[in-house]
Amino acid sequence: MQLIIPDFSNAKILVVGDLMLDRYWHGPTSRISPEAPVPVVKIEESEERAGGAGNVALNIAALNGQPSLVGLTGQDEAAGILKTRLTQQGVNCQFVELANCTTITKLRVLSRHQQLIRLDFEDGFLMGEGEGSDSATALLQAYETQLDLHDVILFSDYQKGTLRDLPKLIALAKARGKSIIIDPKGNDFDIYRGASLLTPNLSEFEAIVGACDNDEQLVEKAEALRQELELDALLITRSEKGMTLIRAGQSAVHLPTRARDVFDVTGAGDTVIATLAAAIAAGMDMVDATKLANLAASVVVSKVGTATVTVHELRTAMRQLSDVEQGIISEQRLIALVKDAKEHGEKVIMTNGCFDILHAGHVTYLEQAKSLGDRLIVAVNDDASVKRIKGPERPVNSMNLRMQVLAGLSCVDWVVPFYEDTPTRLICDVSPSALVKGGDNDVEKIPGGDCVREQGGEVLIMEYVDNCSTTGLIRSIRSADDSVENKTDGE
Repeated sequence: MQLIIPDFSNAKILVVGDLMLDRYWHGPTSRISPEAPVPVVKIEESEERAGGAGNVALNIAALNGQPSLVGLTGQDEAAGILKTRLTQQGVNCQFVELANCTTITKLRVLSRHQQLIRLDFEDGFLMGEGEGSDSATALLQAYETQLDLHDVILFSDYQKGTLRDLPKLIALAKARGKSIIIDPKGNDFDIYRGASLLTPNLSEFEAIVGACDNDEQLVEKAEALRQELELDALLITRSEKGMTLIRAGQSAVHLPTRARDVFDVTGAGDTVIATLAAAIAAGMDMVDATKLANLAASVVVSKVGTATVTVHELRTAMRQLSDVEQGIISEQRLIALVKDAKEHGEKVIMTNGCFDILHAGHVTYLEQAKSLGDRLIVAVNDDASVKRIKGPERPVNSMNLRMQVLAGLSCVDWVVPFYEDTPTRLICDVSPSALVKGGDNDVEKIPGGDCVREQGGEVLIMEYVDNCSTTGLIRSIRSADDSVENKTDGE
């Protein structure tokens, strides 16, 4: 089916992770300091943004979701700014404020859009024995208070100390049947054991499993890691190579990158995981949620700095990307397009028929067929086979005309001719995800059905539209013509 953007307004996601304030100082530089060989920047503009887990929560809010945010801060100005910024944009902030710690702050000095230096202010949050145990207890209490109020739990790990007790947090969420999504960091993935979905980038993934020379090796190592960590799924983000989704008992899904203009990849991972969480909380399945997250990533990398994506921007991007080859194509080209579509996680539906005179029954049936998947193929009998099946007076319209009419329907992606009495060979060669026919067919006797089932697909019967058939339509036209001729003869 065509990717549909869900209603995120009831998607309740609890984000738990490392909080930080990103500060940006901008200004021109035209001279070198006499004190040291460094540029002098005259600061003319400053801005403050939520970073880390805060940026993840903002991405959810930008999609009209309902994010709550739990994390550690100090009792300082930075914490107040961070809370104000997030609350104003729809994030429910449940911060644990520590008296003896500093809110993590990253200050970047930029001139002419170039970053000259970054200064990090952070003490690290101690979660072990002694004074740190109080912060661990406070974080756990805040987490448990929010846990039952949300559908999806999202952990955003920047290795700043907030998630040092992560296995316990995961266990609590699993005990309540929550979906658990984690953006990992570091070289110890064992702490993420039992999550629903883990989303490492390629470098993070290869740091754990070793280099992957090709897709086959990547899939093999990913599945081994998924099993070892008892994950439901593993999503590897691969920069210009797109994304690869690994699920238990399912074929790997490779999604190409959708980005056309890349200006800044800062925060792209936050956008991916936030969109995934919001989509799953809104009821989308894992594959469709991943496709939507992939689309969101293509939008956010076209912006400068940490940024978010809105529902309107997603809809615009979907329209811009509707450029896959369509229409009347050769059998050889069709097979290549179907292979590519399936590798990208699309479900390909196929049907066939004469379609001599297109009527309302045909259109209804084809629209129903398209609603079952992402791409719809219509295979059309050539003129000679129609004559053999329907009689010497058929077809009324030639094959080329019939295919042109079908290709003009918005629900039809690809139209291809076949020259045998049945499309069995063509169907077996194309290997669609599903084969569909109208409601007047026996599902067990549909040509090509056995082949589709053997290849892991399904065979389906569509709703039959009463009083709609080409034969009946031709009979009515001829009856009307006879009446006119008889009347004329009588005159």
